[in-house]
Amino acid sequence: MFTRKLLLQDVENESVFLFGARQTGKSTLVKEKFPQARYYDLLKSDVFERLVRAPWLFREELDLCPPNELVIVDEVQKIPQLLNEVHWLIHNRQLRFLLCGSSARKLKRCGANLLGGRAIRELLHPLVSVEIPDFDFIKAINHGLLPQHYLLSNPRKKLQAYIGNYLQEEIREEAQLRNLRTFTRFLDVAALTNGEIVNFSNIATDCGVSAPTVREYFSILEETMFGYFVPAFTKTVKRRIIQAPKFYLFDVGVANYLTKRKSLLPGSVDFGKAFEHLIIHELTAYLSYSFSEETLSYWRTANGYEVDVVLGDAQVAIEIKSCNEVQSRHLRGLKAFSEEYPNARLMVVSLDPNPRRMNGVEIYPIADFLKKLWNDEIIIG
Repeated sequence: MFTRKLLLQDVENESVFLFGARQTGKSTLVKEKFPQARYYDLLKSDVFERLVRAPWLFREELDLCPPNELVIVDEVQKIPQLLNEVHWLIHNRQLRFLLCGSSARKLKRCGANLLGGRAIRELLHPLVSVEIPDFDFIKAINHGLLPQHYLLSNPRKKLQAYIGNYLQEEIREEAQLRNLRTFTRFLDVAALTNGEIVNFSNIATDCGVSAPTVREYFSILEETMFGYFVPAFTKTVKRRIIQAPKFYLFDVGVANYLTKRKSLLPGSVDFGKAFEHLIIHELTAYLSYSFSEETLSYWRTANGYEVDVVLGDAQVAIEIKSCNEVQSRHLRGLKAFSEEYPNARLMVVSLDPNPRRMNGVEIYPIADFLKKLWNDEIIIG
């Protein structure tokens, strides 16, 4: 039903780590693309119990495979010891592996063999607009873009179960937290600051823990693919700028559930926040899938000028406005940015009915912007 943008072309010649949050569709993707590959699913209790008890069986079973054969291991973080066998099989039998997982944290924490550069790392994001026939951005903003959730008429029960499974299976098992209740409180507070500049000390006070603990909790969210930081654009010419990062949860539907946002429609503050989150997600996934070396950041000065997105070294500056008609007052941040970076391409994503140009700024309805993005027309050259 969904044609994913992640092509996994490197698998033809290399071994690959494929990471992604739970239910982003990793298993479905690899089965569709490589139906003939040998497949080990570590979620199956019999497979897990056999290999966790005797990891060498994995090597022995694959030792007779012809060179260059592809082997898929799903949920590889459940048995990190298998990576020693994978390493041996790559080196001695020239096999290729596609190693899928929802967390790099457990692999790092237990000192697992990360194959010494012998495997490329790729990330599967939730769905993006170009992957969805008849994409409905209002539905995406309300339901999120995990494949199962987007398709439902009301995904809230699924989201509740998703959060519960994440806390129980990813956090308790892999992070080995002593106080899951404290982390759950932190997750609620982190969701409320979704898309905002992160102040670790304030969040620590709200959660009743230390700032270093909060930093560690954010690290857990990053390494379990549950969220990511957007750094500040720190290159400056004239103005003093804010340098703290922003944080976004990996999916707008998950953010909605944790912040108790429901039935979002244009015109509300909550819709505006979710609208911005959706565009940030699309841009982040685009840069990831296109293997672009350009970075995504935001720009904010100490006296309040702000640009939601800066791409690369000030090549493109984008404001995200969920209004039906962009007006000159919405361009203050872009104009201030252009004073320091006169060669930047200035854009606004909005709910305007038609594309237009105002005072040197390109204004695009969301559908037009997303089409241009995935047609490689936003970052040019």
